[in-house]
Amino acid sequence: MKSNTLSALTTAALASSTALATGTGPLAPRASSNLTSVTITGNAFYAGDTRFYIRGVDYQPGEGLFASELHTAFLTNVLSGGSSANSDPLADSAGCSRDVPEFTKLGINTIRVYTVDNTANHDDCMNALSAAGIYLILDTDNSLYSLNRDDPSESYNSVYLQSVFATIDAFEGYDNTLAFLSGNEVVNSPNNTNCAPYVKAVTRDMKNYITARGYRQIPVGYSAADVDAIQQVMAEYLNCGSDDVRSDFYAINDYSWCDPSSFTTSGWDTLVANYTGYGIPLFMSEYGCIANTRTFQEVAALYNTEMTGVFSGGLVYEYSEEGNGYGLVTISGNSVSEEPDFNNLVTAFANTSNPSGNGGASSTSSASTCPPSSANWDVTNDALPVMPSAASKFLQDGAGPGPGLTGAGSQNAGNSSTDSTAMATTESSVPTATSTGKSTAKPKKSMSVSQRQTDVSTYWLGMIVLVGTIVGMTLL
Repeated sequence: MKSNTLSALTTAALASSTALATGTGPLAPRASSNLTSVTITGNAFYAGDTRFYIRGVDYQPGEGLFASELHTAFLTNVLSGGSSANSDPLADSAGCSRDVPEFTKLGINTIRVYTVDNTANHDDCMNALSAAGIYLILDTDNSLYSLNRDDPSESYNSVYLQSVFATIDAFEGYDNTLAFLSGNEVVNSPNNTNCAPYVKAVTRDMKNYITARGYRQIPVGYSAADVDAIQQVMAEYLNCGSDDVRSDFYAINDYSWCDPSSFTTSGWDTLVANYTGYGIPLFMSEYGCIANTRTFQEVAALYNTEMTGVFSGGLVYEYSEEGNGYGLVTISGNSVSEEPDFNNLVTAFANTSNPSGNGGASSTSSASTCPPSSANWDVTNDALPVMPSAASKFLQDGAGPGPGLTGAGSQNAGNSSTDSTAMATTESSVPTATSTGKSTAKPKKSMSVSQRQTDVSTYWLGMIVLVGTIVGMTLL
């Protein structure tokens, strides 16, 4: 539950390049997994002819080091011109050998991963997951390449998109790649809803890239913040318009069910009522309030027909303990200690079967009406940013080697050929205007506003003030 987008202050601190990322070389050939690929019909997921319900966990071991990584990244980038640190759990064969058996114990079929290295080989982990019957939902952003909610127009650029597309290239060949996320809590307040067109533009670009490259139609969607004022209007916005710009699914981070609770006490009955009739699949990309002892009573509701006509399951936050109290296990080297929450979740899943048949799902998909502007929604029409012209070549030629997790970043990569400088009067992604760019540095995970424990922007401001003070004292 980390904020996914840093401030413009962080942007200036971390970014240092004006060229497209060159990466570290082509990926090695990928091995094939053997699970049935998940597809979408109407408002639900299917594996073949069988309704597919997401039963999973959010997985990003090592994120507890995030604060120290930011500190190191600041000192390295600002004072020495180096790059920041990140980690890719799907490139860690030993880590996957340690954790996949725990996933099997939990009885899950899906994990969400927030950060990967698009230059690494992921065969070992992806095939281990496939052998265990586990799919992947993957965020395509990372801490160096992402949208910046403080300056979305500058951060939507070809340098950023090249990294996103390279991540798609790295995972499209695995049958157990269930879906890609185009963003995570980029819009997290009524005062930054102006970012929504850029989120939708990235979703559009990812879908068009997948189609242009002839890949399997892997679903592309967005993970929304737990903010009542904007969550549903964002859902309607991402599902309005023509099929090529509509999100394939919508995911929400929700912490409103805090045990002991119920379908009505938690407000999940209202949630279902609000989204009834929504035309694309909907699931919870994060859930699991820790206000009290977690017994995961919500699992029984989530996979009950009172919800399955609208929701397709969800992902518990989170697998490993990272200093925030949400961990199901504690990791120490190659060993894993199961926390009480782990066994509670095992029991909850074991005691809850999926509904028979299609669980009340709709077989047809329908677009929403684009929401009008309001005090909480600063989007006046359905025009989207034109895809940066420098990124159009990727549709034909491919993205090429990705920048990985040690690239220069896309924050200050703007010039006259990499940014988008126009809004399209139609929703087409074909570049029709000169384009320039920058992207934001962003932490690995999401954090719902109500549950936020660390404000990264404040941390960076404090770090800058601290370093400035130290430098000033040295000069004295």
